[in-house]
Amino acid sequence: MDMPDTALGVRKTVDLPRGRVAYVDRGSGPPVVFVHGLLVNADLWRKVVPDVAGAGFRCLAADWPLGAHRLPMPDGTDLTPSGVAELIAEFIEALDLADVTVVANDTGGALTQILMAGHPERIGRVVLTPCDAFEDFFPAPFDQMPKLARLPGAIWLASRLLQLPFVRRQPNTYGWLAKRGIPAEILDSYLRPIRDNAEIRRDARRFISGVDNSYTLAASTALADFGKPVLLVRAADDRIFQPVLFDRLAAILPNAELVSVADSWTFIPEDQPSELAQLIVDFAS
Repeated sequence: MDMPDTALGVRKTVDLPRGRVAYVDRGSGPPVVFVHGLLVNADLWRKVVPDVAGAGFRCLAADWPLGAHRLPMPDGTDLTPSGVAELIAEFIEALDLADVTVVANDTGGALTQILMAGHPERIGRVVLTPCDAFEDFFPAPFDQMPKLARLPGAIWLASRLLQLPFVRRQPNTYGWLAKRGIPAEILDSYLRPIRDNAEIRRDARRFISGVDNSYTLAASTALADFGKPVLLVRAADDRIFQPVLFDRLAAILPNAELVSVADSWTFIPEDQPSELAQLIVDFAS
């Protein structure tokens, strides 16, 4: 049953060829699809969606299978980066969305670049906030995660350690992502699924262990043919993603605009949600 959420909208599910995906839906008008990153879910956008929906857009924020999702994927689902990008394309097609504005952050930006390279047909424009690109998929200090995820029991152990506030504050977990921190109840929403559900841990292991910068490097070679508008929103104080990544994206993309947001780390939706919402509205209008 659909359940109301005061910030993100109505909770729904959709059955896709690759599995069932939970999402929230708020507003009406031109569609905006939000793509979060690793070990977060749609709650990342809780402070952005109300303003964008209020400006006359339909906001759809899914829980992509990146370790904080509530509905596990069927066993055997392709959860490589290209497989998850295909899932996003299936989501857009299943809901019959057209001229979509895709807004992405962190790992979701890498997935969106793969989507742009392989399935541009329903995309109208893209907003990339700080995210993986080129050789940095994953960036330091997360670059050893694929190797660690392949070790037996590593994801189970990480799911337990991440329940500890001290661990959550470390640079190689959530410590360098939001300048003023992430509320404990939101971190709980991100980390409860991987703690409580073995199938979610299986999905997380399969995605993380499959991450390789060959995916983003391959996508980058195709981005020169992506002529639709792209807004690159850089965080001025980002501690994870180097500014040069967006300079390089701006040089490749034929129709890109680069802006910087002050007083924010990687999670601009957490640190500067009102400014990000206004940038999305102005860009998509």
